Amino acid sequence: MNRTTTTAGRFTYGRKLINAGISGIRSGRQDLGPGSVSNCMVAAVPGSFKLAALGACLGLLPGLLMRRRSRVSTAIALATAGSAIGLCAGLTWKTRKVTSSLAHSALREVRKVNDERWLERHPIDYA
Repeated sequence: MNRTTTTAGRFTYGRKLINAGISGIRSGRQDLGPGSVSNCMVAAVPGSFKLAALGACLGLLPGLLMRRRSRVSTAIALATAGSAIGLCAGLTWKTRKVTSSLAHSALREVRKVNDERWLERHPIDYA
């Protein structure tokens, strides 16, 4: 077996894994029902704004307590970063059930492809 065959086989296997993961996410989304993912995201945004505001306040503190000239620009940058982290954390926490369901269905499809590859490499001979 030469190296190009091995590399081509690896790329093909990687492509199969990616396609299986995407199809698993699609099937998981269909299992949840139409519009449930978007409804969950819409419901999660208002609760996430609270954490974004908290993150912005926590980001302002170090910038305002510093004794340098550029403390206003530093405070704004840290508040923006804190707000973004707070918003991401809030969205992640509020949508964890939907995300978990989609991840489990994607993992199920990836495992099927992994099992098929294992059976190709290790054929079972019953005779």
